[in-house]
Amino acid sequence: MESIDKKIARINELYRKAQAEGLTEEEKGEQASLRSEYIANVRANLRGQLNNINIQEKDGSITSLGEKHGNKKTH
Repeated sequence: MESIDKKIARINELYRKAQAEGLTEEEKGEQASLRSEYIANVRANLRGQLNNINIQEKDGSITSLGEKHGNKKTH
């Protein structure tokens, strides 16, 4: 599996090429695929962070947002 840094570098490389000279259909497909993977990765990381947030209620109890709202498959 490619590292996310390599994928981001390739996304940026394709963007610069698109601005300078345009992309082939194959490169456009690769760009779309890489962007989709990147967005899915960002969403998964954000969901993981949000699922680990705990809130202390006024009565002193702790509510885990991950247990209360997490683990929903919305994307």
